[in-house]
Amino acid sequence: MGEPGLLKIGTCGFPLRRGEYFQRFSVVEVQQTFYQPPPLKTAKRWREEAPAGLEFTLKAWQLITHEPSSPTYRRLKQPIPPGQADHYGSFRPTDEVLEAWVRTEEIAHALGARIVLFQTPASFRPTQANQAHLRSFLGKIRRKDYLLVWEPRGGWPEQEIEDLCRELDLIHGVDPFQGRQLAGFIRYFRLHGKGDYRYRYTDPDLAWLKDQVDYSILTYLMFNNLSMAEDAERLKRLIHG
Repeated sequence: MGEPGLLKIGTCGFPLRRGEYFQRFSVVEVQQTFYQPPPLKTAKRWREEAPAGLEFTLKAWQLITHEPSSPTYRRLKQPIPPGQADHYGSFRPTDEVLEAWVRTEEIAHALGARIVLFQTPASFRPTQANQAHLRSFLGKIRRKDYLLVWEPRGGWPEQEIEDLCRELDLIHGVDPFQGRQLAGFIRYFRLHGKGDYRYRYTDPDLAWLKDQVDYSILTYLMFNNLSMAEDAERLKRLIHG
């Protein structure tokens, strides 16, 4: 199930039945928490079902990061109350956003997860207001011992990403085929497919990825494309071979 040294290979979500997944991989990034966090008892059951060596990471609830205009909000079980759309998303300093963190953290605790990912959409641009919201949010939440990963989109300059991550003790999450990691004492790479979610990584792609890994640093390689399970297995075979 494990990989050499400090390398962990897994997928974003469960592309296989959980029992089968747990036999094949050492880590999984839970996606359900982004759309609609599951009941606490469900998260506890997943932890009980998984072997002791299986690590959970998770994606923070979209109510923290995404505006209600995002199409991902369609999967919310309870719609946003009329007239309150400006209370959600973009790390706004509101009770609703802070409560969404509390719910996210409850699931993280139940899963025994130590890594929480904040993926911000392209609409979360490098404005002064957004930077202020990010600082305010991280100053108010109970971070405990969680490692917080930020995967920004929206044309953020590299220097601003690096400066914010260092100031706020964030790990920069990135697709290594799209950019380089700018901050963080661990590596957290998310592989979205080269240009398209349906992209299947080629053998040369995986060979290049293998060569990028520093085996002295804790590194997560999380596949998030349509053929994620197959591509992750291929990379594992390449490294073991």
